[in-house]
Amino acid sequence: MPFLTNPTVARAITGLLSRGPGPRVPAEIAFAEIPATTESTRIPTRHGEIGATVYHPPTGVAGAPVYLNFHGGGFVIRHPEQDDALCRYLAAKAGVVVLNVDYDVAPRHPFPIPVEQGYDAAVWAADEGRPWDGTHLVVGGQSAGGAIAAAIARQALDQHGPDIQLQVLHYPPLDLATPGEQKRAAGKSIISIPMTHLFDTAYIPDPQARHHPLASPAWGGNAECIEGIAPALVVSCEYDRLHDESVRYAESLRAAGALVEHLDLLGVDHGYNLMGAPRELVERVYATIADRVRETTGP
Repeated sequence: MPFLTNPTVARAITGLLSRGPGPRVPAEIAFAEIPATTESTRIPTRHGEIGATVYHPPTGVAGAPVYLNFHGGGFVIRHPEQDDALCRYLAAKAGVVVLNVDYDVAPRHPFPIPVEQGYDAAVWAADEGRPWDGTHLVVGGQSAGGAIAAAIARQALDQHGPDIQLQVLHYPPLDLATPGEQKRAAGKSIISIPMTHLFDTAYIPDPQARHHPLASPAWGGNAECIEGIAPALVVSCEYDRLHDESVRYAESLRAAGALVEHLDLLGVDHGYNLMGAPRELVERVYATIADRVRETTGP
């Protein structure tokens, strides 16, 4: 569908998609039984203020580590509430303050706005004036949010920014330079080829700009000089069309001495934890994330 690579068409369609409802997370994997104390906050960035929902750990905010979470949605769909289950789980089980960041999305706010807002949010969260302990900082996200987390870690490396203890990259798109039809899917992935054209064009209309390391860290030689980058937990899904780029980046992180763990989940697709995967699997992955967060932010 070549017309989906037309920036005008992509802007129009994704603009409509962003107004639709977010995924309804099935009750059995919503973790509603875990209490959540939340409040709203505003975060200043170079592109204007953005909102965030703050999840309190059971022991309180004061002096706790902080986890910045970035939701998915192909950089164009804005539903941070879809990550409520993960946020309440991490606050309760990892003992961290979770900031679920409501960053601006394309087509109105294309690349590099979301990744720069993410980095500015990390700098803000790490400031010693916050009620939590910003010296123990984690950034993470699912799908597009994972790509933003990876870009934050890269900016922190290149700009000598905040000390990030861990980056959590949960089935992220890490190679926007390679067209979707060249990406192998081991199963019938929810990420279709037309979807890749539509979302990539809305987010980065200029195909050449998609080669930028903050857009495609797993493309070409973009990961050749990342020694010193924040340690990473990478989660990939067997049937995901984005699977191979997550694997490539995990190997680059390993070569740089920055890979904490790579979970390669068999038999599931992109967004499995929002679409009804067995609770046993979802909880196993969430528990692994919580364990790695505790290990890296602990005393």
